[in-house]
Amino acid sequence: MIVWLGMYDMPPLQGANDRFWSAIRNRLGEGPEALRRDIHTWDVWLSPEMLLSQTCGLPFRARLHDRVQLVGTPDYGLPGCPPGHYNSALVVRADDPRASLAEFAHARLAFNDRLSQSGWGAPWAHFAAADVPIGPRLETGGHANSAAAVAEGQADIAALDALTWTLLQEHRPELTASLREIERTAPTPVLPYITALHRDPAPIAAAIAGAIGDLSPEDRALLHLKGLVQIPAADYIALPIPPTP
Repeated sequence: MIVWLGMYDMPPLQGANDRFWSAIRNRLGEGPEALRRDIHTWDVWLSPEMLLSQTCGLPFRARLHDRVQLVGTPDYGLPGCPPGHYNSALVVRADDPRASLAEFAHARLAFNDRLSQSGWGAPWAHFAAADVPIGPRLETGGHANSAAAVAEGQADIAALDALTWTLLQEHRPELTASLREIERTAPTPVLPYITALHRDPAPIAAAIAGAIGDLSPEDRALLHLKGLVQIPAADYIALPIPPTP
């Protein structure tokens, strides 16, 4: 069995994520002793051995919704978002004189992955709604890399998952000090927990919900976990699939 919780697993959070999985495993009564950190996301998500993982909303609706079971959605208590929802912070260099989104028409956008809701799907929809054309695109492979690309002048603007932006401010202030936020995108459902298609998601969801309460206040604060909510798969699938950047 495989368990992978790598979406929010930067080094300062790994101990808390290990304890979170241990709490889930204790309640579930099965599963590997340790989280996997040496495996590619798609190798996890498409494996019949997947017991628990977290995916992004865009891969879920584009490729996974009929190949996995939706378990539940974590609530991170993000400002301006309903429970179980998040958005993206649009960040630019702190010394960039441009103040409004319109001034970033045709600007170079750094994005983490072409199948990222927060890094590509959300800004694509946000720019389109504002009738602001996106300029050249720079694929970076990670939100922290996108932030660094803007800070170093390789890109003008990036869309960062709001929780990742918060975590970077908490744990990598040397990076975020040179950036500022100008807008946030509309809220969409948070990255969901999933399991293999042949598994019953109900006991896994119950174990996760109980495990969040089992965590110490310090670990809950580190992970920003408030609870588990049930958001229908249809709410994920209803969002538009953006064009390839």
